[in-house]
Amino acid sequence: MTELTRRDVDHVFEHLRKGLVPERGLHAFAVGIDRQREELGRQLDLVAAGEGSIKFLRGGYGCGKTFAARLLMLEARERGFATSFVVVSDNDTRFHRFEELYAKVVAELGTRSCARGALGDILDRWIGDVEEALIATGADEDGPDFDVRVAEKLSEELQAKTQGKAPGDFVRVVQAVFAAKQEGDFAEAGALMSWLGGSRNVAASARKRAGVKGDVTSRDALSYLRGVVEIIKAAGYAGLVIVVDEAETILRSRKDTRHKSLNGLRQIADGAGAFPGLLWVFTGTPDFFDSQRGVKGLPPLHDRIKFIERGGYASVRQPQLTLRPFDDTRLRDVAWKLHKLFPAQDRDILDAKVTREFIGRLVDQVTSGFGGDLKVVPRQFLREFVTVLDLVDQEPEFDPMQSYDFSPDEQDLNPVERAAHLGQPPLVDGQDDGDELVPTLDVW
Repeated sequence: MTELTRRDVDHVFEHLRKGLVPERGLHAFAVGIDRQREELGRQLDLVAAGEGSIKFLRGGYGCGKTFAARLLMLEARERGFATSFVVVSDNDTRFHRFEELYAKVVAELGTRSCARGALGDILDRWIGDVEEALIATGADEDGPDFDVRVAEKLSEELQAKTQGKAPGDFVRVVQAVFAAKQEGDFAEAGALMSWLGGSRNVAASARKRAGVKGDVTSRDALSYLRGVVEIIKAAGYAGLVIVVDEAETILRSRKDTRHKSLNGLRQIADGAGAFPGLLWVFTGTPDFFDSQRGVKGLPPLHDRIKFIERGGYASVRQPQLTLRPFDDTRLRDVAWKLHKLFPAQDRDILDAKVTREFIGRLVDQVTSGFGGDLKVVPRQFLREFVTVLDLVDQEPEFDPMQSYDFSPDEQDLNPVERAAHLGQPPLVDGQDDGDELVPTLDVW
């Protein structure tokens, strides 16, 4: 991957100081996930070749699911994909309402040149390619009918690439965006792009120009997504990768919402192959996949994506790709990579004070602070380790081997970490519904 700039390095450490997963620079300290990266790379190859696919990253708290998903985003962009990273939320991304998921996917759409909100840039690239193709076949770009021919070609290509499944409103809005830009009415073009992205706050005048009345609904949002994927490919990208993070949030929903969300996931899984150039990646905990409240409670979905392990071994090519918990060695290796990456003012001082011996001691101290439960340690450990690096860099008298001692602050811990610190049973996402199965129904 591309060599890190100083700005990238600063970004990495700023995020780790806050206990967050950085959005770039991850390859510089990725450890212990080579096989998973290879499998995700194989998925990218399949999708670039015209397949539609879906993959599930499975792992408990602290296994690095978000890290692996973010790293996939970066590697996909390096390979010419557009990407979108969405977190399931009770507030603005309720999974059972696909129009909300669609709107979030479009809002988070990014490429190497445009990190977020890239649909407008992608559409412009496609329109530019259509114009150049027409000119190459003899069309006069200054002719009075050139814009009409471009609009017709846009519609023709969309219908052909989606096999006639692009909604009529989708095609009309794309044409209206082009027309508004040609007239210099960029405000109206922007409003129509917002509508195309699932916004429900678009002025009636803009919708009237495109001949549309309502908004993108849950029932037709998948068809709109198909159109977006085809525009992305027509603009020269290898395809689209959508990550949906923290799918276990679904388990905390009330029963009817949870049932609808699981069925929505079933519909996505069943239809994934019909979206050439699109890779879905979902992250979730074992509770989400294995409990009666979750995937296991919906037999058609469970049969489709169930996790199979034989003799302690699991194929990475099955639908669920498992991420193992951190162990002592992996945590030490990550710390050592960050030590080498840290932009120290005096590298000799940092090397002398933050040694492998100190890293091992810190691993032991942090693990002890969480009752020996190493799998919940990584976020707090990395945050503490960066704090030590900062102190050594800023304070000449600070010697971590003599002065540093770790003690967790309960107010700074999330519920899983707090439970481990207090020696309480591990938290699970809700209780099973007994033998009750999730009813199978189409929700959009």
